[in-house]
Amino acid sequence: MPCFFDIWPYFTKFSPYNITDMNKLTSLVLFLLVSAGAFAQKPIFYEVSFPNAAHHEAQIVMTIPDAPAGPIKVRMSRSSAGRYATHEFGKNVYNVKAFNVDSSAIEMKQVEGDVWEIRDHGPVIKVSYTLYANWTDGTYAGIDLSHAHLNMPAAFIWVPGLEKRAVKFEFNDLDKYGWKVATQLVHDGATVYSARDLQYMMDSPTELSAFKESDWTVLNTDGKTEKIRLTTHSDDDQSVIDGYAKMVQKMVLEEKAVYGELPAYDYDEYTFLQDVYPTNSGDGMEHRNSTCIVTTGDKVGGNEVRLLSTFAHEYFHSWNVKRIRPKSLEPFNFEHADMSSELWFAEGFTQYYGEMLLVRAGFHTVGEYTRTLGGLVNSVLNSPGAAHYSPVQASNYAVFADAGVSIDPTNQANIFTSYYFYGGATALALDLRLRSEFNLTLDDYMRQVWLDYGKPYIPYTIPDLEKSLAKVTKNKVFAADFFKRYIYGFEKNNYKDLLAKAGLILRKAQPGKAWAGSQFSQQGRGRNGQARANATAGFVISANTIIGTPMYKAGLDVGDVVLKADGKDVADAQAFADLVTSKNIGDKIAVTYKNRSGEHQTTVTLEENPTLEIVLAESDGKTLTPEQTTFRNNWLSSKVK
Repeated sequence: MPCFFDIWPYFTKFSPYNITDMNKLTSLVLFLLVSAGAFAQKPIFYEVSFPNAAHHEAQIVMTIPDAPAGPIKVRMSRSSAGRYATHEFGKNVYNVKAFNVDSSAIEMKQVEGDVWEIRDHGPVIKVSYTLYANWTDGTYAGIDLSHAHLNMPAAFIWVPGLEKRAVKFEFNDLDKYGWKVATQLVHDGATVYSARDLQYMMDSPTELSAFKESDWTVLNTDGKTEKIRLTTHSDDDQSVIDGYAKMVQKMVLEEKAVYGELPAYDYDEYTFLQDVYPTNSGDGMEHRNSTCIVTTGDKVGGNEVRLLSTFAHEYFHSWNVKRIRPKSLEPFNFEHADMSSELWFAEGFTQYYGEMLLVRAGFHTVGEYTRTLGGLVNSVLNSPGAAHYSPVQASNYAVFADAGVSIDPTNQANIFTSYYFYGGATALALDLRLRSEFNLTLDDYMRQVWLDYGKPYIPYTIPDLEKSLAKVTKNKVFAADFFKRYIYGFEKNNYKDLLAKAGLILRKAQPGKAWAGSQFSQQGRGRNGQARANATAGFVISANTIIGTPMYKAGLDVGDVVLKADGKDVADAQAFADLVTSKNIGDKIAVTYKNRSGEHQTTVTLEENPTLEIVLAESDGKTLTPEQTTFRNNWLSSKVK
């Protein structure tokens, strides 16, 4: 807490005869006094116990010391850092009660589904509740006899207006279950951990379990040492985790090479919190000094390379999104969905690097990587969402698409292309263009953005990203044109010519093959899997047909029941697919179908399948030129010195 003598030097900066200066002085003194008062406030304290872990419950008591006078509200979050849609965490807390410090009850009124109001109270308030947690992933929480996997927004009630208060946790029952604590929270001693404020707390997932651990240090470019921890809750021997840690270490160094340095992690430590079990939901979620990686499967052993994909993506986020931070997400608001127009960069460019860096690190061959590249290119050249909507618009749709839950169907397949793949394909094009047009790389651009906005922690906007591109290329015209056409607009780069520079061929995957469009269906089933009454033949189109496909043009859509094709009964979807396969491009298939408006006839005119693939030139019988070999090696070879 500053005293008078701490602020005395500021007095000498102001003239006693200058009213403006005196006003500034008054404001400064008031600011420092308010800051000192805030600094003196005691932390909010959570006591977390697990008397009923077998049935997925925790008992939590939140203590609010120095409670503000008058009515206050407490609430559960509706969103979570790293997620952009709402998730309504309040549905899984109950038995919510309030007490004074002497344990006398305080009247509490639930004013919204996830908000409670407390009016008459003393200087210390205790709020107790039961948390039900049975969904282990990066967004929610999971509790059983083996662990307590806590994503903070999904687990803890908090106090709006007191977000700047420090926070402390005491985790009970650790000895009872044989659990240890893995988290980026600060260990204050024994079973007590802390966070400097609510934002840091919410960004600190915590795993309580008998996890196995392996760690190492990395000498950073500034000469300081950063500790990297891998904690894994799985049915693996320690030797497996140690071996996997060596693979993760190799990946870390490849990512460090992109930016030229690691971030300066808070408390000089970064933690991977990994949980592997068949009933997990599967997820990866980045945080400032840690990442939560939840995977389905029996164990790590035998699945190491597959698991690395999520590790590579989430670790890249410790630069791109946690420090290279969109202004639209800073600070993160836990009361509603957080919309960001920059996810094509924050998530999409990360998607590109996560997979590409595994090639540089030697975990995938270039031939294997062509399948990933094919997926990126198809996402922008063969999806109606990318044909009509920009990466910015795709990013804004995240408030509905990012694991958001709704009951009613949407037309997402026709209006939305994932900002992960849209942004990834954009990153691919920019990387190849920088290499071929400027003798630069996307690494150069990412380092520029890091130095401009990430390292000094200045939240950025899309115009800021354009400025960094202009700076690194020394070409404002190129930067403005690229953003106008490919970020704000929905034009597409010439992927065929760009990939050819690296000796990669972009071509039709099934040239000359007839195609009607994809139809996802089940015999005798409705759109949600319910049995169709009196269904004896045909199949239900159980997903939206895609704009531009032969089936869409023929007027067929979700819920329609296809009965006959080419004058013959259609037993199921496979029978229809077999019929299409036997036909030629341009052939017409007469289709009988029915829906709520009755039975109808239509004609499906078959077209060539537009799906693209990318192959190595040498696998297609061609010889790489020296220029192509050099280009590919410069792009995909290791950058670790």
